[in-house]
Amino acid sequence: MDGCAAAVPAPGSGPDVWLAFAEQVRGRAHGGRRPPVPAPPALRLCHPRGWVREAALAEPDAPAELVAVLTTDSAAPVRDRARALLEHLLVARPEATLRALTPLALRLGRRARGGWILERFEEALRRQAAAAPPWWHLPGPSAPSHGGTGAAAVLAELLDRPDRQARQFAVRLALTGPGRADALECARRAAAESDPAAAGLWTDAALAAADDTVIDVLAGARTPAVRAAGVTALRRAGRAAEGVSHLADRSALVRSCARWLVGQDGGDPHEHYRWLVRDPAGPSPYAVAGLAECGRGEDTDLLRGLVAHPAGPVRAAALAGLRRRDAVVADSVLLALLDDPTPSVAREASLGLLPAAGRLDPAHLAGRLDPRGPLHVRRAAFRLLRARGGIHALRAAVALIDDWHPRTRETARTAVRACQWHPAQFDGEADRTELAALLKRSAKLFGDYELGLRRSRLGLRT
Repeated sequence: MDGCAAAVPAPGSGPDVWLAFAEQVRGRAHGGRRPPVPAPPALRLCHPRGWVREAALAEPDAPAELVAVLTTDSAAPVRDRARALLEHLLVARPEATLRALTPLALRLGRRARGGWILERFEEALRRQAAAAPPWWHLPGPSAPSHGGTGAAAVLAELLDRPDRQARQFAVRLALTGPGRADALECARRAAAESDPAAAGLWTDAALAAADDTVIDVLAGARTPAVRAAGVTALRRAGRAAEGVSHLADRSALVRSCARWLVGQDGGDPHEHYRWLVRDPAGPSPYAVAGLAECGRGEDTDLLRGLVAHPAGPVRAAALAGLRRRDAVVADSVLLALLDDPTPSVAREASLGLLPAAGRLDPAHLAGRLDPRGPLHVRRAAFRLLRARGGIHALRAAVALIDDWHPRTRETARTAVRACQWHPAQFDGEADRTELAALLKRSAKLFGDYELGLRRSRLGLRT
């Protein structure tokens, strides 16, 4: 790479790649680096001088992505010429242009002068929809979207793009064009969609004309908000009695909707939860969570009994439920659960001990920081030592700055960097000698100035 000769992105690169390329080339040129001579069109389209960018637009091999970027240019002559060129591309090669540039157009639409390209792309898509109604009869979410012809293939491809903004844009168009997908197709799309915003659009469209099949599809979706919408719709369909089967859903949102639905049907969700928790086959952890969400005082002893349940997820749910209700659990019980083999149990135990962190034995916790021990135990002990603060938190953080686990290591390093290293802040818990030794062990985390500042606070020679 010579001067500002950054590598031109390959065709099909994402919008963020092209935007970063344009910023990189222009930034290097502003820094005094000359482009190669002769410069390829892609570099001249990103030149800091407007007349160079305008002249480069006349090149036959100017990348369409950079032409789109220049439709938001600050120089009016450049902007006008780029818009005229992009307008020609939308007329001459509409399908290829829409496929390649729609995600980029959505990014550019956020800019101060980006309204034009967003309006033009939406208009182009709608124009083709009006000319070819079959465009809107979409393949199902599991059907291949490639190999189609005309605008139908364009929309189907946009709906399957990994770019979330492009999918949301395509969904809005699909739901407002002629021959729009029916309620069942919308429900299937909602159930398969991973983006909550796009899933919400499909869900609203499906519920506008929902029948039993549509509701069943929504209630079985993987996104909690879509499942919740399906469960709520059961009442309108006269199926409120089915709310019981959703009381132990893995999502708190869906459980809340199910409790409302059971109540609307004249039932008592609390009694259903008590029955589910006492199931001889073993309670679901989500049923335990739902019981705690009911907020009844008489359930505290039942939740305490589940802390000793053989299933780890049930123990964790019981601890979370007790913490939710501010129920008192003995420190000794929670300390023993820090060594539980189930990570979620150790985590809930440590969260329950946070208010008591100041009265716990720091040596007991420090003994669980050994990197050879279970990761979840180490993280739980470190969480409590950080909550305790003082020299015990600093010792633990320094001990973990080279931990093999990235998140634990970064948390420890952040804690060490945040320490001011004033002897007074440790309230006599540590002397300057120990603090100097800890600072020496963690010196690699600081620049020369920061390290010198901390050494001076400890009265050490810099």
